[in-house]
Amino acid sequence: MKTRRSIVSRAVTLAMTSGLLFSAHGYAQDNEQVEDAVDEKSLEKIVVTSQKRVESISDIPVAVSVLREDQINAAFANNIEGLQALVPSVSFRKGNTTRNSAITVRGVGTISFSVAAEPSVSTVVDGVVLGRSGQAFMDLYDLERIEVLRGPQGTLFGKNASAGVVNITTKRPRDEFGGMLEATLFQGNEYRLRGSMHGALNEDASGSITVMKSGFDGYIENVFNNEMVNGYDREGVRAMLDYRISDDTEMLFIFENMKSNDDCCADLELTPSGRHQSEASPDSTGVGDLDLSQRQVDHDFETRTIDEHTAFSMQFDTMIGDHQFTSITAYRDWANTEFREGDFTSTAGDDPFPVFGVPFQLHDIGPQDWNQVSQEFRIASPLGNALEYQGGVFWWQQKSNRSFTRDASCQNNNGQFPAAISAYLSDTLGVENPSEEQVNQFIEDESLSCLANDIVSATAFMETEFLNYAVFADGKYHINDDLRLLFGLRYTKDEVSFSHNRRSNDEYARTGVGVRGFDTDFDGETDETDLSGKLGVQYDINDNSMAYFTFSQGYKGPAFNVFYNMSPNDTLPIGPETSDAYELGYKYASRDFVFNAAVFRTEIDGFQANNPELLDGVFITRLTNAGSIITEGAEVDFIWQVSDQFSLFGGMATVDATVDEFRCPVGLDTCDGRSGADLPFSPDLKYSLSGEYVWELNDMDVYLNASYVYTDEIFAGGPGTTAETNPEALLPDYGIVNASLAFSFNDDDVRISLIGKNLTDESFVTTYSGDNFRYQIPRDADRYFGIQARLRY
Repeated sequence: MKTRRSIVSRAVTLAMTSGLLFSAHGYAQDNEQVEDAVDEKSLEKIVVTSQKRVESISDIPVAVSVLREDQINAAFANNIEGLQALVPSVSFRKGNTTRNSAITVRGVGTISFSVAAEPSVSTVVDGVVLGRSGQAFMDLYDLERIEVLRGPQGTLFGKNASAGVVNITTKRPRDEFGGMLEATLFQGNEYRLRGSMHGALNEDASGSITVMKSGFDGYIENVFNNEMVNGYDREGVRAMLDYRISDDTEMLFIFENMKSNDDCCADLELTPSGRHQSEASPDSTGVGDLDLSQRQVDHDFETRTIDEHTAFSMQFDTMIGDHQFTSITAYRDWANTEFREGDFTSTAGDDPFPVFGVPFQLHDIGPQDWNQVSQEFRIASPLGNALEYQGGVFWWQQKSNRSFTRDASCQNNNGQFPAAISAYLSDTLGVENPSEEQVNQFIEDESLSCLANDIVSATAFMETEFLNYAVFADGKYHINDDLRLLFGLRYTKDEVSFSHNRRSNDEYARTGVGVRGFDTDFDGETDETDLSGKLGVQYDINDNSMAYFTFSQGYKGPAFNVFYNMSPNDTLPIGPETSDAYELGYKYASRDFVFNAAVFRTEIDGFQANNPELLDGVFITRLTNAGSIITEGAEVDFIWQVSDQFSLFGGMATVDATVDEFRCPVGLDTCDGRSGADLPFSPDLKYSLSGEYVWELNDMDVYLNASYVYTDEIFAGGPGTTAETNPEALLPDYGIVNASLAFSFNDDDVRISLIGKNLTDESFVTTYSGDNFRYQIPRDADRYFGIQARLRY
């Protein structure tokens, strides 16, 4: 008789998709400890690694959503954008490139184009903090789990965790020899290939290597050249070496290289732009009438992102007496080049007429390289004592270099052309106070003009450096068997510096659409310190349930608004973002049912946000301290083992995230923002319901998975604006049904899955990009099918 997975094991594995309040990053031995500690007879004995410790789920006084390897695989998603739907408190803002995409948790996240600003939601991979969330927005593979810690995590995770943490853990090598081959094919010539191998190298070391290759032609047609766009071409490798120095000392080495060439992500015209007429023009009457069936663009310049990530880290774990010491040393490099179609037409810049009477050209190219070095030392006391604690020190440095060139139509709607020529005569030719007649004569003699087909450009060169130092401690004191006191503290120092130089590439320094004619030479630096704390209580109501209350603080460091068209006002530092959070949680766990609930309120001051602004004929977003905000709401999730074959699980979040007090950007006396407005990318309601039914037959198992995810309408405008002042930014609600049917043979050594995405063919939009007509429609907004074959050996 063949061995089958236990009912509880299946339920535990499936449950994570609901966003269960599970755990975070752990130590070298965590995976083995978790497996050894699980009582397969009862759900209430589930053990996870929250707060960097191995603990039972019923003992964890924090709201954490976890997706494990099986759930990531069952979702058949190739990046975080596809998985965020399974965590109700998380939303994803898709940009033209990975560097401009962002995660929000409980309605809070930083969406910024500045190279001197960092996210509000920290992203951590194998214990290494990433400077930008976009570094993790590529293919997901070889993962053990993804954890989303909701709310401020200032004590243990610290750096830029004022809204939450996304913690990604990859699979460690195993001693036994084995591996996996997997091939996935979807409609539209989309494929994903993955292979891995692991095993012992000698009696003290084991290793693993994973390679992947994926590609997709795209799902948007560019009628300009009859090619498909919004596709990708990616390849990567990850290698690990786990070396056991002694019985209680271990070292883990991780190397990763990932390359991506994506012709993504083109903005779609869902309402009429008024810039041109084309077969790609939307079937829409205007505001409030989005053409959600639109899958065409008419672009003569391809929006594209070229990425390469290289990462190396070394983790050292050992015992010092009965305490565990951990060291994580890491280096990461991220090279990212964006090509952006900014005029969104194929006819822009062709006409010899002044703008804005005819379509204007605007094309951008922006390469950037980040490199970061980090070091963390941590020591943890043993569990089981009256006082349990851990503490450590953290150091992190990131440097970036970016250049950005814009080629655009010359602009003379406010006398910019003669002003530029006058400056040229004075500064270059030495003409003192040139008269209007001299300027006009020079223009005529040189046959100069400033029309839509006169393309001018400028290039900005930007450098930034971030330094972060921190000392932290976190602990728990057992007052008695049922009551515990929770506490934590973190001291942080941040230093930020930048330089910015912009030079005109036009001989006469003519101004273009979105191209300033004057040069810049800016630099600046700032530093801040912060002391963040956590205090709470945890009480065991009975053997099956517990409740907790925590007050915790988060902190995000200072920033500068460093971007292409930076002006003198932008040289002023942007203060840090701080948060105070109150959370009341309840957890229940029995043999066949687990239920978790949390209510929360987070107050954030100095919210770093982008405000839309019209500059030189182009809408930009300016990073500012937009004021104070409040996010509050409730979250619930559950696992229910209905029968031996049927598991049901789900989650729901209702969030009210609003601007409490709005502040206009520096230099503006008035602006569109106002207090009381909803925060962008924060649906009031989001829920998911999933289930799996298993038929255990004589020679195979059959798995039927199905899920429904509902997302309420989303306001995607700037903070402080509303659906009344910016109706184009209100995105409609939607519900998605996904399903898969899998046939498993030989104890799951062979599995073939039939995949159905968006079975009801519900079209939806996830991002409003501005200009009253630009939107992003994701791949999953269409129904499509696929098949996956997986072989384990």
